[in-house]
Amino acid sequence: MKQTITILIVDDHPIVRAGCKQLIQQIPSAKVVEAETGEEGYKLFQEVYPDMVLLDITLPGLGGLEILRKMLANREN
Repeated sequence: MKQTITILIVDDHPIVRAGCKQLIQQIPSAKVVEAETGEEGYKLFQEVYPDMVLLDITLPGLGGLEILRKMLANREN
């Protein structure tokens, strides 16, 4: 039985998300979840609790480093 690996992609550029998703989907056990904004990415992180996050650190609004801090704090709880 294969274990599914959930990967969250958070990037404001659709072409970057699409390219990453296309590469990741070549892995049979991978499931991709996408977010365009930091706020959306953090919300999905809390809902999905992914195994891996590909995060753009230069997001407008809620920036990538701030999201990362929140994600790490969330994992510790």
